[in-house]
Order: sequence, then structure tokens, then C-alpha cells
Amino acid sequence: MQKSKLNQFIKSPKKALVTLSIPVIVAALVETLYTIVDAIFVGRLGAGALAAITFAWPFFFILVAISLGINAGIGSRISRFLGEKNKKQAENTAIHGLLIALIVSLLIAGISIPLLNYLFSLTGASGDVLQMAKDYMFIILLGVVFMFLSYAVNSIFSAQGDTKTAMKIDVYSLILNIILAPIFIFLFKLGIKGAALATSVSVLFAFIQSLYYLRKVSYLNLKLRSFKFSLDIIKEIISVGFPSTIMMLIVSFYVIFLNKAMVHYSVSHVAAFGIVSRLESIATLPIYGLSVGAMTLAGMFYGAKKYRLLEKISWYAIKISAVVTSIIGIIFFAIPDTLLRVFTSDVNVINIGIPYTRLDVFTFPLMAITMIISRIMQGLGYGFPGLMINLIRVLLVAVPLAYVFVFVLGYGYLSIAVAMILGGIIATVVGIYLLARTLKGCQF
Repeated sequence: MQKSKLNQFIKSPKKALVTLSIPVIVAALVETLYTIVDAIFVGRLGAGALAAITFAWPFFFILVAISLGINAGIGSRISRFLGEKNKKQAENTAIHGLLIALIVSLLIAGISIPLLNYLFSLTGASGDVLQMAKDYMFIILLGVVFMFLSYAVNSIFSAQGDTKTAMKIDVYSLILNIILAPIFIFLFKLGIKGAALATSVSVLFAFIQSLYYLRKVSYLNLKLRSFKFSLDIIKEIISVGFPSTIMMLIVSFYVIFLNKAMVHYSVSHVAAFGIVSRLESIATLPIYGLSVGAMTLAGMFYGAKKYRLLEKISWYAIKISAVVTSIIGIIFFAIPDTLLRVFTSDVNVINIGIPYTRLDVFTFPLMAITMIISRIMQGLGYGFPGLMINLIRVLLVAVPLAYVFVFVLGYGYLSIAVAMILGGIIATVVGIYLLARTLKGCQF
């Protein structure tokens, strides 16, 4: 089964990229639609509730970042083993990855819950907004183990070249989330707690689905007899996953900083930024799918020593991602007021969001290119180039510039978007250079 799939990918790499990407895009679309619907539901509870989930979002993203970092390490090693046609080691890697996900998620829940008040206070949240943010994250943390395990299973399927099963797990659980959210929020009158409860119930359902599909359709047989403790496998998962996690944690820190900068102006500015961030996630939907497909193909082609195909698919994925996000950016630039009104009827929030959206769209192709490059490098087993790219974009350029613009020079909130654009430009140039150098180092 896997041999024919690998041969199929080698025969038509561009078609393989699309085939792998579409299910991931569909799942990500459903997830993004949920976050949009969730924001709409919460937005009906008032600007304070919307600001609360905006403050909570970076912490939720930290959970996702750690999980996806582990998954990047799992997927990269599995895809390379399968490219080498070493099924036993791929199975052993998958089991190691699940155990790592379980242990890390338990540690996170145990450490984070007692610190919620302190963590949200650091971000600038206070009063009722602080309490709502704490209520939301407490419930999310109760379900974090199931989230980590179900995400890990998704990465195992994707690394096999089976993104359809991963899509099913995501889509079914997210549909349940969409159904439960309004019931818990409004019918049961749980407010923002209801939104978090719907999410936690849905990740439990995703975990149950994961166990079912592992037994029924997985090419890799994950049984205890397949497990042989390997420090080398753990090191390889961490060598790719840890930089990936740090990379996404930097992005989370970035959002926390931007929230703090926005609250310098008003809560309405935080709410507007939260909406624009969700619109931005729509632009990255197809890129997320392309990046997962590119990482899987890069790992398989590298493991199979198909270096020319590796180079070809890498530049093709980058080109397509830039074109797609540019088109989305043009649409967003033309109708920002219409998009913002989907989330809120607050005229002040809309007026703040319109010019910010029109500047933010210039970051779309820049984010796309750096995301694809980072994933390709992960597929090759290199986690640090992606980390370096994001360090440059966020910590060396965007955050220092935004701080100077807002807190030193006293510029308006739109200067934050300018800092983001400049950071994206420099990071993109560095990313292209690093990828070109890496590909040139392969023996064609």
C-alpha cells in the first residue's frame, strides 16, 4: 500500500502535493469556520467577552504550538522512514510520539492551571475580562491530553500520505464543536465557559475517533510488540519538534505583545485586532494544507534519495502559496468593512479594523513563503532554520520596531502593522536563502 503510494507521489509530485493538501485544507477550513462562528457567538456576549478570548488565544496557541511541534518531529521521522521503506521503525516512531504527547500534555495541565491568574495578569487583562479569560482556559486545559493525542494521531496519518483520515477526524469533531457551542453558550447560559466546554468535548470525541481509525485503516500497526525504546528516535523527534515548538511559541509571544500594545489604545483596539487575526487565519488556510503536503513529500523524497523531485516540489509549493495568498489579500483589501461586520456591529471596532486589515494583507504572501520553507526544512529533518526565520521576523525586527513605534515614538496603532510587514520581508529573504543553500547541498 505504502510502496504504491510513494511511487505515485514520485511519478507526479505536483499532483501529489494537491492530493495531500486538499484534505488538510478542508479540515483547516472547518476549524477556521468554527473559530469564526465561535467568535461570532462570543461577540454577542459583548466586547469584553470578545477581548477575553483574544487574551486567551495566545495561551491556547501555546498548547497548539507545543502539540504541533511534537507532531512535526513525529511526521518528519515517519515520512523519512517510509521513504526508506522501513515500516518497523516508522511504527516504533509513531508509538514513541504518542507517549511523548501524553507525558507533555499531562505536565502542561499540571503546571498551567495554578498559574492562570498570574499569566493573564501579565498580558494586561483585568477585572471581568481577566476572570472570563481564566474561566475559558481552565476548561480548555482539562481536555488538553485528548487534544495532544488526537493531533499526534493526525500527524501519523499525514506522514503515511493519508491526509483524508486526518481530515475526517478533524471535520467530525469540529462539526460537533459547532453544534455544541451555541447550546452551551446560550441555551445552558454558560457564556464564555460554554465555548470552552464545547471545545473540550469535541477534542475528547476526536481522541475516540483516532483510536478507531488507528485500528481500522492505518497502514502502520501500532501495537506494543512494535515498541522498542529508542533514545535516538526521541532525539530525532525533539530535534525537529523542539525548534518547531519554540518557533510557534515565538508567534504566541508575538500575539501577546501585540495584545498588550493594542490595549495601550483601548479594549476596542484589542477586539479589532482579534477579529483581524481571525481573518488572517483564513488567508493561511490553503498554505497550512500546502505546508503539510510539502513536508510529507520532502521527507519521503529525501528518504528515497529523489533529490531533483525534492527541489522541484519545494519551489513549486512556494510559488503557489505566494500566488494564492496574494489573491486572498486583494479580496480582503477591497472589502474589509464587510468582513469585519460579520463579527461585530460595534462601529468603533469596525472603524479601527478597516485600515489595519488593509495593511495586514501585505503580510499574507510573506507568511506563506516562510511557512512553506519552514515545513520543507522540517521534512528534511532540520528544525532550526524555521526557528531562525521566525526569530528574525518576530524578535529581531517586528517586536522591537513595534515597541519603538508605539511606546517610544508614540505612533498610532497602524504602526504595528508596518512593523509586521518589515519583519516579514526580512524573514522571507533569509528563508529563501537558507532553503536554496540546503537544496544545493543535496547531491542531484
